[in-house]
Amino acid sequence: MEQFQEPIHYQNPQLCIKAWQFEDDASPKPAGRRWHYHKEVELILVLRGAMGVHTAGAVYALRPGDIVMIGSSQLHLSHKTSEEDLVYIVLHVDLQRYFDPAMMMYYRHFSELVRPLEELNYIFRENGEARQETAGIILDIHKEMMEKRKGYEIAASMRIKQLLLTLLRHDRRELLQGYAYVDDATMRPVLDYVDEHLAQRVDMDEVSRIARMSYSAFSKYFKRSIGVSFVDYVNRQRIRKAEHLLVTRPGSVAEIAADVGFANMAHFYELFKRYSGCTPKQYAHRLLQREE
Repeated sequence: MEQFQEPIHYQNPQLCIKAWQFEDDASPKPAGRRWHYHKEVELILVLRGAMGVHTAGAVYALRPGDIVMIGSSQLHLSHKTSEEDLVYIVLHVDLQRYFDPAMMMYYRHFSELVRPLEELNYIFRENGEARQETAGIILDIHKEMMEKRKGYEIAASMRIKQLLLTLLRHDRRELLQGYAYVDDATMRPVLDYVDEHLAQRVDMDEVSRIARMSYSAFSKYFKRSIGVSFVDYVNRQRIRKAEHLLVTRPGSVAEIAADVGFANMAHFYELFKRYSGCTPKQYAHRLLQREE
């Protein structure tokens, strides 16, 4: 299997947005062997034709008017599935750019610290009003980014906030619940430290120092803000990285476990199955089947 981190070239670096329309008049082709990912959240709106979108956990068959959302750094691939000309809009956005004080109660959700945003695709599948409203927002953002009329920066930013509000208001399963206010200036350096040290021992004392809190105060603050313990969060991030490594390069499961900071294989298998729902080999096999 092949995988790469796709670079997203923003139309405006300050907005961290790319909205582009694609047209494909070629014959349908298999999905291919090109799993890819990027830090930006991606939304796809199909205007004409049909396409399939594959993630590690699901396959989406999209027709005109359908929308799918792919979370940050989530493995995915797509392909055309009918002879009809395919026309679709892809919106990429780095949501970190939009975490202002009004958003911080929902920080843990839109940062995907506990669950992937892909779980919200049920909204587009089950709620026609939400799907139509979101389609209108995506079209508006695309128009603003392409025409670049005076004030388009403000208009596009407002539409991103409107998109997040639409998800919140139509979340009938209550996956997006408000939690304690999170100070991004405190939390972001901590999360960056974890990402940079997944292959090593993550020192709780060092993390507490970065957060400028005592060990006990930081432990309580993190659990209250994120909804899981700090140790649980670190383990989730390690397993997420292991998922990527399983389809990035050849190597044994033991080597990959070591690369994400696990010396105990039994513990690695236990956590992988808990968070991914299957063993590492089953996960890699499932992605290979998706490609084929």
